[in-house]
Amino acid sequence: MLTVHHLENSRSQRVLWLLEELGLPYNVQRYDRDKQTMQAPSELLKVHPLRKSPIITDGDATVAETGAIVEYLVDQAGGRLRPIAGSPELLRYRYWLHFAEGTAMPPLVMKMVFDRVVSSPMPFFVRPVARGIASKVMAAMVAPNLSRQLDFMEAELKGRDWLAGNEFSAADVMMSFPLELSALGGGLDASRPRLQDLLQRIHARPAYRRALKRGGPYALVQQS
Repeated sequence: MLTVHHLENSRSQRVLWLLEELGLPYNVQRYDRDKQTMQAPSELLKVHPLRKSPIITDGDATVAETGAIVEYLVDQAGGRLRPIAGSPELLRYRYWLHFAEGTAMPPLVMKMVFDRVVSSPMPFFVRPVARGIASKVMAAMVAPNLSRQLDFMEAELKGRDWLAGNEFSAADVMMSFPLELSALGGGLDASRPRLQDLLQRIHARPAYRRALKRGGPYALVQQS
């Protein structure tokens, strides 16, 4: 049976969600982060040499990278949650499938890195320099990029229920993680009501709630 190698508080939560939406059977092998470094544990090296999550194993197949996993699972489900071939929605679907990691995530990761630089303990004589550099990079590059891409996503939802069109698709699953990070400090607030509504509808889906129960504690969303 297919196994999801699931790292806590990570991109792999959306793989569990997709599996629940598709109704495919699966097992969960859960891994906790190192409490000091917050990195994935060395046990994941036995599954993939880059020690990254998500990873799925399915018989002799090992698939890494969330986008590749999403495509693999959608194929396994006979194309469910993918718009029909030749449709305008399919082009949008592919765009958002790759936008999630290719465009949306890099500035969010940079923000997390620089936030850690600002908040981490360091020698007093280094602190002003490090925090000054972090603040300048945030103001000049990271914050404008985050704002611009949120405005873009907000505009793209005008007249559409979901990112690829009026039907829910696996592209919405891919986009859930950057949207959740954005809502936790990346600038997603009431000034982007369509995106907020999208995220609320994502979190309300029964399959999403089931995935939370399968995956364990997930700090990016309130669980009940």
